[in-house]
Amino acid sequence: ENFTVNFTITNLHYSTNLRNPHSAKFSATRRVLTAMLDRLFKKTSIHSVYTGCKTMAFRPAQKMEGTGVDAMCTYKTASAASQFDRVIIYHEVSNKTNGITNLGIYSLDQESLYING
Repeated sequence: ENFTVNFTITNLHYSTNLRNPHSAKFSATRRVLTAMLDRLFKKTSIHSVYTGCKTMAFRPAQKMEGTGVDAMCTYKTASAASQFDRVIIYHEVSNKTNGITNLGIYSLDQESLYING
């Protein structure tokens, strides 16, 4: 199963290089974010069924000079595992990111996190 994660990084200024999936900037940023998202979701209640996230796109932030991130994440459905509940996952991610303020080296727009399952 898939779920989407969207958020805004406030200390990563958007540039056209982030629009091009073949650019070095896109690839490097995607690689760093993938590792951070993997660490993050492996600390949530879906850790046993989480299989990974892939950054699909970077976009200019709507409210500031940051960069919006759109990621597609996956998990295995298993009857014995806890079911995906986007509200619970949202709260767990909020707690693990200091109230949606930072993800590793990145500062986040506190009001930008969206998880859809």
